[in-house]
Amino acid sequence: MELRLAGISDMEAGNAFLLSFVERYNAKFAKAPRRPDNLHRTLNIEPVRLRDILCLRDERYVSQQLAFSYARRRIIFEENDVTRGLPGKYMDSYEFPDGRLEFRWKGVSLPYSTFDKDQRVTHAATTENQNLSAVLEFIKEEQDKAPPKKPRAGKQRARYEPTRRKSPGRPSKLDAYYARKHAEREASAAGLGCDM
Repeated sequence: MELRLAGISDMEAGNAFLLSFVERYNAKFAKAPRRPDNLHRTLNIEPVRLRDILCLRDERYVSQQLAFSYARRRIIFEENDVTRGLPGKYMDSYEFPDGRLEFRWKGVSLPYSTFDKDQRVTHAATTENQNLSAVLEFIKEEQDKAPPKKPRAGKQRARYEPTRRKSPGRPSKLDAYYARKHAEREASAAGLGCDM
């Protein structure tokens, strides 16, 4: 907003304007601290632990195939002594700010491979492979008809939480009683009678 009011529209003039703007902004809004001494504490943990704290962590359920979904990708664990015991359990996922993923079971990092569900056929793939060009061209046309799905926003629930409500498809004993009484009334109205 300040750049627009000053009539600035290029990078060099913006950088020159920034120095005077910061001085004016600080003069207007800065407050003197109540105590002038430095009250910051020293970091009492090693930087590797800090990296594990400042990331997006979640729990994921491992299927019988040693796989699960994560951010529209299928994560498949390599089979080893640790991963053989994982089916049916929850493991920890770590997504770091640089985009790197890591999956751990009781602190042990697990080797995995990724299958991207949103893989798309590119023009280069159709021109490189002459034998499959007709098939790949058809697949590309079908993919272009439907745009790629947007990933869901927000955190996914990892575990089932019961709501203590019965499903709407299961009738209660009271519903069965009213249905029986209704059938009796219809039978007596039709003159068939009922000995209940």
